[in-house]
Amino acid sequence: MTTSPRAARSLACLLLLAQAPIPLLLVPEAQAQTAQPQSVPDTAPIVAPSVGQADPWLYRGSDIPHDPEWHFGELPNGIKYAVRKNGVPPGQVSIRIRVDAGSLYETDGERGYAHLLEHMLFRQSKYIPEGTAIAAFQRLGATFGSDTNAVTSTTQTVFKLDLPNATPTSLDETFKLMSGMVTAPTLSASNLKQDLPIVLSEMRERGGASKRVSDAMQKVLYAGQPLANREPIGTLESLTSATPQSVRAFYSRWYRPDNVAVIVAGDVDPAMLESYVKKWFTDWKVPGPKAVAPSFGDPEAPAGADPKNPVGETRVLVEPDLPPSLMYAVLRPWRQVIDNIPYNQGLMTDALAQAIINRRLESKARAGGSFLSASVNQDDVARSADATFVSVTPLGDDWQASLRDVRAVIADALTRAPTQAEIDREAAEMEVAFQVPVEQQRILPGSKIADDLVNALDIRETVAAPQDVLDIFRKSKPLFTPQAVLEHTRKLFTGNVTRALFTVQKDGAATDKALQLALSEPVKADASVRAALKPISFEKLPAIGAAKKAVSDVPTGLLEIEELTFANGVKAMLWPVVEEPGRVMVKARFGGGYRSIDPKDAAYITLGNYALVGSGLATLGQDDLDRISTGRKMGFDFEVQDASFQLSAETRPSDLADQLYLFAAKLDLPKWDVAPFTRAKAAAAIQYATFNTSPQGVLNRDLQFYQRGQDKRFATPTPDQIEATTADGFKRVWSKALKEGPVEVQIFGDFDKAAAIAALEKTFGALKSRQPAPVSAVQAKIDVPQPSDKPIELIHHGDPDQAAAVVSWPTGGGVMGIRESRQLEILTQLFTNRLMNAVREKLGVSYAPYVYSQWPVDLAAGGSITAVAQVDPKSVPVFFQTADEIAQDLIANPPTADELALVTEPLRQQVTRAASSTSFFMSQLEGATTDPTRIGTVRSVLSDYTVTTPQAMQALAARYLGRDHSWRLEVMPEGKEGGVAGK
Repeated sequence: MTTSPRAARSLACLLLLAQAPIPLLLVPEAQAQTAQPQSVPDTAPIVAPSVGQADPWLYRGSDIPHDPEWHFGELPNGIKYAVRKNGVPPGQVSIRIRVDAGSLYETDGERGYAHLLEHMLFRQSKYIPEGTAIAAFQRLGATFGSDTNAVTSTTQTVFKLDLPNATPTSLDETFKLMSGMVTAPTLSASNLKQDLPIVLSEMRERGGASKRVSDAMQKVLYAGQPLANREPIGTLESLTSATPQSVRAFYSRWYRPDNVAVIVAGDVDPAMLESYVKKWFTDWKVPGPKAVAPSFGDPEAPAGADPKNPVGETRVLVEPDLPPSLMYAVLRPWRQVIDNIPYNQGLMTDALAQAIINRRLESKARAGGSFLSASVNQDDVARSADATFVSVTPLGDDWQASLRDVRAVIADALTRAPTQAEIDREAAEMEVAFQVPVEQQRILPGSKIADDLVNALDIRETVAAPQDVLDIFRKSKPLFTPQAVLEHTRKLFTGNVTRALFTVQKDGAATDKALQLALSEPVKADASVRAALKPISFEKLPAIGAAKKAVSDVPTGLLEIEELTFANGVKAMLWPVVEEPGRVMVKARFGGGYRSIDPKDAAYITLGNYALVGSGLATLGQDDLDRISTGRKMGFDFEVQDASFQLSAETRPSDLADQLYLFAAKLDLPKWDVAPFTRAKAAAAIQYATFNTSPQGVLNRDLQFYQRGQDKRFATPTPDQIEATTADGFKRVWSKALKEGPVEVQIFGDFDKAAAIAALEKTFGALKSRQPAPVSAVQAKIDVPQPSDKPIELIHHGDPDQAAAVVSWPTGGGVMGIRESRQLEILTQLFTNRLMNAVREKLGVSYAPYVYSQWPVDLAAGGSITAVAQVDPKSVPVFFQTADEIAQDLIANPPTADELALVTEPLRQQVTRAASSTSFFMSQLEGATTDPTRIGTVRSVLSDYTVTTPQAMQALAARYLGRDHSWRLEVMPEGKEGGVAGK
C-alpha cells in the first residue's frame, strides 16, 4: 500500500497572477501589454470516465480502501491505465508508461537489452524522425533529462514525461509521440549503431570501485539467483553482439499491450486524459500469447548449514579508496502477497521493530562505540528476496568488535521485548510521517503521485489516499504491543540464509572464512542502549531572553510579504499562505559565511557541516534534540553559503514556535558536546579517500576549489588537516560565527501571523544585539582563476578508461548583475544543447556533457560558466576542442530563432512551475532585508530567463566565452597523467 495524496491547484494560479502589487509577475515584460488568452482547439473529445470503478484492476482481491481520485480502466487489447486530476504544479501533466520487463527478463545473450531498448525508443519511432526526440519534446516545453526521461531497473522499464503548460494540442502531440515510441519504434541498424556507443559509455562511466562493490554485493547476496548477474547495464559481450533482429526479438516478447500500463496525473479533467490513452493506444495489436515471466528463484542455504544460523556465502573485497563497510543480509524467499489491511499492519509493526533497533544502534555510535554508524533495514528486492540488511561502518582495525557490538544490540532486541514507551516513541514518529501527507495533500506534485503508482505496480501492491493510510495506522495502534514487536523482530532476523560482504582497504585485514566465523559465533545481548525515556519539554528549557516586540512591521510591496525589524537588529520576512496547507518553511540566515572564516581555519567548515547542529544547544545534546522533537515535524539543516550561514527546516503550523526556539537557541545558547565533533572527524577522514575512486569523485572534491581561484576555504580538507583540528578550535571558530553578523528570518507558508510574531518576539527578538562581522582583507578577497590553455592535471584511482574534462569561463557576481546572470542561463542552455549533440555523436558518451552557470549574488565576483564531460582519456582533447569550437561559434554567429525557442520555452515552464511554491520566492528573497533591491528583481524573473534576442546571446558569448578567458582541468586515470590531454 503506497500513499498517493490528492493535490489541487497551487499558488501560481491563486496568487501569482492575481496579486495587485505585481499583477504581471509571470508575464514577460515585452509582452505584458499585449498578451491575450488564446483558445486552443480540442483535439481529443472528452468522454465520460470508464465504468467499472467499483472493481478497479489495481485493488482486485484487496480490502485496501480505493483512492477515489484515480480512475482506472483497461483497453480491449489489454493495456491498463489510471488517470487522475492534479493541479500541482498548475498546468502540468505527468505521463508514465510502464513496461513490466527489466533486466531480469533477459536471457543470458540479451543482458543489457532492456536498457538498450530504452535508449533506442528515444532514437527513432513512428512519429519521431531519427535523432529529433530531444528537440520535439523541448518544443513542447519539456526539458530533456528532468521533464523527459526513462529508467530501466531489474523488473521494469518506465518512460516519463512531465508536460508543462499542457493544452489539448500539446497533450495530443505528447501522447502521439510517446505512443509511437512504445508501440512502433524503428529499431534499425542505424539506431543501434548510434545508441550502442552511448550505452557502452554509460557502462564505462559507471565503473570503478563503487561498481565493483555493487557487482560483488549482487553476486554474494543473491548467489544462485538470476539477480546475481542481471544488472540493467548488461555486459560488453552481449551488447556488442546485439543485432537489430535480436533487439527486436526482446522488444516483441515484452513490449505488448497486455504488459504495459499508462499512468497519468495532471491538471486536466480525468475524462480528457482517458480519451488520449484510448485514442493513441487502442489500436496497438500484437500477435500471439504473452510470454511467461521467468522465475527469479529463491535464496537457499548451502548444504550442511546450521539451520538455526544458516550462514552462507561471505566475501572480503579489497578497495583501498573506499571506507571499510560491512553488510550482511538475512534472506527469505519473496512471495507475492495480498495487499490488504492485515498485511500493512504487519509492515507497520516491522517498521517499529527496525526503528527501535536503529535508534539503539545510533545511540551506541554517538556514545563513541566501535563503529561509526550501523543500521538495519528490511526490503523486498527485485521480487527475488525478502531481505533484512544490516550495515556497519567499523572504526579502527578491530572490525570483529564492531560487528560483535552491532550484533549484540540486535541480539538484545531478539531476546527481550521493547518497552511500551519505546514503541510509543517510534509510533509517534510514524504518525507524523502519515499525518503530514494528509495535511499537505493539496500540494503534492502530480509527478510524485504518478511515480508512487508506478512503484506500487512494480512491487505488486496498491495505493491509498493519505487519510486512509492514517486511519489504518491509528486503528492499528492497539496491535503495537511489546510482544508483537518482539515477534516481528524475530521474524525479521529469521531466514533461509545469511550472506555478507565486507569491503576493506588493505589485504589481510579480513578473510572470507573469518567473516563467516564472526557471523556464526554467538554474541551476548547488549541492553546498555535501551532507551531510558525521560520526558523533555520545551517549557522547561531556558528562555532566550526577555521577549521584545518588533519596532517596525511594513509591507515589502511584493505579494503579501511583510518585513519585521527588532531592536536587536534581527529582521524577519513573513508570508502566510493558506494555499500550502500544513507546511511552513523556515530559514534563519546569519553571520558571514565562507568569507568570514579565516583560510587557516578552513577544515572547520567541513566539520561544522557535520557536527555543528549535533553539538547541541541550551541543555539539549544530540539525543535530547531527537527526543524533544518526537511526534513533531521539525528540522535542523545547516548550510555554509558565500556570505552567510543558514539554518533551515520544513515544519508544521503547530510546531513553528518551537522550531524558532531551536534556531534562536543555537545562536544564543550553543552547547559544545565533544562527541559529535569526534565522530565528524572520523567521518570526514574516512570519506576523503572515496573521492579518488572516479573522475566525478575528484571533481566533487576539487572543482569548486579551482573555480574559486584555489581559495583554501573551498577545498576539501585532507585527513591530515582533519586530524590537526581540535575540539577547542571547533568551539573557537563556530562560537564566533554564531554570534556575529546580521540575522534574517524567513517564515513562508501555512501559519498564523499573530502567533508567528509572538514566537519571534520570544526567540529571535529576544537575542542579544548582534556583533558586527568584521572581515579582514584576506577573508574578503575573491580569487578568480587565471586563464590558461594548459589544463590543471588531477588523477583518480578508478578504471583506466575513465576521465573527465572541464572548461570554465569566469563571469561575475552581485545583485546588480542579476538580470545578466539569468540571461547567462539561456546561453548555457544553448551551449548544453550543442555540446550534447556534438559530444554524444562524436564520442558516444552517455549523459555526461553539460554546461552550467554560477553567479554568487552575495559577492561581487566568483561566478563562472563551466562545461563538463566524462569521457575516455583519449577523448579529452576532443572535448576541449569541441567546447572551444562551440564557444567561438556562439561568439561569431547568433543562434537562430528556432534554436533559441528550444531553450526559452522549457525555461519559461521551469520558472512558471517553480513560482507555484513559496520556496521559490524564499530563495529569491534571501538577503532582501539587508539588500531591498532583491525584491525588485523578483518581478522580472520570468522575462529575464525567457525574453532575449539572438544578438543579445551573441553579445554575452563575446563578453564571456572567449578562448583567452577560459581555464581548463582534466581528471586522468592514475598512470596516464601528463598524457595527450595535457600536452
